[in-house]
Amino acid sequence: MHSEPPSSHADLNPTDVELCLALRAGQTEALGALYDRHAGLVYGLALRLLGNAQEAEDLTQDIFLNLAKTQSFDPRRGSLRTYLAILTRSRAVDRMRSHRSAHTHLQRWQRSNDPLVTKDSPFDVVAEQEQSQEIRSALTQLSQEQQQVLRLAYYDGLTQSQIAAQLNLPLGTVKARSRRALLKLRQTLQDDPE
Repeated sequence: MHSEPPSSHADLNPTDVELCLALRAGQTEALGALYDRHAGLVYGLALRLLGNAQEAEDLTQDIFLNLAKTQSFDPRRGSLRTYLAILTRSRAVDRMRSHRSAHTHLQRWQRSNDPLVTKDSPFDVVAEQEQSQEIRSALTQLSQEQQQVLRLAYYDGLTQSQIAAQLNLPLGTVKARSRRALLKLRQTLQDDPE
C-alpha cells in the first residue's frame, strides 16, 4: 500500500500563512486563493461601513492589492482574517473622513457663491468675497477634466458612478481625477500666504 507524502495534502488546501509566503515568493496565483477565501469578509465589512456597494468593491480591491504589494501581514500577530478586518475598517474610516472633509470644503465654497445666503455685517461680506476669490483662483489651477468632475459631484450632486456613466469614463478614472483635484485644491489653499 502506497501512501501520499504529507506535503501533497497541504498543497491541496494551503493555509493562509502558506499562501502569504507563496505570494511573497512571487506566486501570484496565491493572491487569487486568498481573495476567494476572504473577499466576502472584506466586502461585507466595507459595505457596512461605507454604505455604498461601488465604494465597498473599490476598497475590497485596494485591500487585496495592498496585501500583494506591501506584504505587511505578520502571522505572529494574528490571523489573516483579523488583519484584513482591521485593515478594511481603518481604510474605510480614512475614506469616510476624506469624503467628509472634501464635502465640507466644497459646501463652504458653494455657500460663499450663493447669493441667497444672508450676511451679518459688511466685514462678513468682505471676508466671504475674499475666501470665495481664493477658492475660485485655486479651482482655475485644476485641469478642465478635474473641474468638470468636481462640478458634477458637488454642484449637480452626482455620485462617482453616475459621473463615470455620464462622461463615459472608467470609474477609476473619475475617482483618480476627483482625488487629485481635491488634493491639489487643499495644497493650493494651504500654500496661499493670505
